[in-house]
Amino acid sequence: MSGGKIIFLHGASSSGKSHLATALQDQLPEPFWHISIDKLRDHGVLPTARFTNGDFDWRAHRDAFFEGYHQSLVAYARAGNNLIIEHIIEKPAWRPELAQLFAPFDFFFVKVDCPLDVLIAREKARGDRPAGSAEQDFRALHHGLVYDLDVDGTADTGTTVATIMDAWQNRTGQSRFFANGTR
Repeated sequence: MSGGKIIFLHGASSSGKSHLATALQDQLPEPFWHISIDKLRDHGVLPTARFTNGDFDWRAHRDAFFEGYHQSLVAYARAGNNLIIEHIIEKPAWRPELAQLFAPFDFFFVKVDCPLDVLIAREKARGDRPAGSAEQDFRALHHGLVYDLDVDGTADTGTTVATIMDAWQNRTGQSRFFANGTR
């Protein structure tokens, strides 16, 4: 394996991925970058207002954006940066593509699970997501995926971070993300 290490947090919108990523970043014994679509959006990388007001058609640019995002993760890791990625694998075709991209790296795939009623309440409280997106993720997101670790997005953050770190540091063999022979 070459380059940086990758901890990939995967869960529905509002499941607690960002909160866990920040807490992990504070506890890991070496530096990790916390990278997410939300960070890019919230810090002005995307012309979000212009997509929202119709100046640009998000659907026409979406595929190129995600292709670039996925490739950028590889570039960061290839340069030797450790990453905490929080992302949603929305399309079934992304899993084998990501598996191929991440195959050269030390990779750990974490399912961040959360009950539907909590997702809906968090989504409503946030107010920055289309209503129903968390439920849509909940119903479709984890089908056919194999994880190295499952955690509860409603559990105590400190305990969850300790669980992730322990499982990550004490694992043996390759990630189950590559179980379909991609690696």
